[in-house]
Amino acid sequence: MSENNELVITREFAAPRDLVFKVWSEAEHLKNWWGPKGSKLEVARMDFRPGGVFHFKLMYPEGPDMWARFAYLVAESPERIVYVSSFSDPEGQIVRAPFSDMFPLEIRNEVLFTEAKGKTIITLTGTPINMSVEEMDFYKGMFDSMNHGFRGTFDQLAEYLEEV
Repeated sequence: MSENNELVITREFAAPRDLVFKVWSEAEHLKNWWGPKGSKLEVARMDFRPGGVFHFKLMYPEGPDMWARFAYLVAESPERIVYVSSFSDPEGQIVRAPFSDMFPLEIRNEVLFTEAKGKTIITLTGTPINMSVEEMDFYKGMFDSMNHGFRGTFDQLAEYLEEV
């Protein structure tokens, strides 16, 4: 789903909110589920606090590795996480997406965690920052692909939550 220029994804998980928030905020959990299906995540750095950074490498069986980072703005346990995501180099410097120079450099992401009857509803909203009209058009054109990618990532999260 999208609203205006925002990517909005909502998903329900059969786990309590405190646990779902925990697996979003600790490296030892994130490495087990974050990323597209078929990828492996290697944590370079994790500092979960406002002003902190999660820097990681996604490795794929076929294809090049991709580096990325989250710069945390808000970490309100267990209700909300706000971070700016971007692709990066191995040193953590922001770089253009490996698949297109038209993808925005930075995306502000807000993740809301709501608990209802022992289940957790996550609402993730992604909005590009300081983008050109062309970058916004490209970003909106990728909504279907990003929805598919997040569906796979959230499937992995659901499976992981069953294990922990």
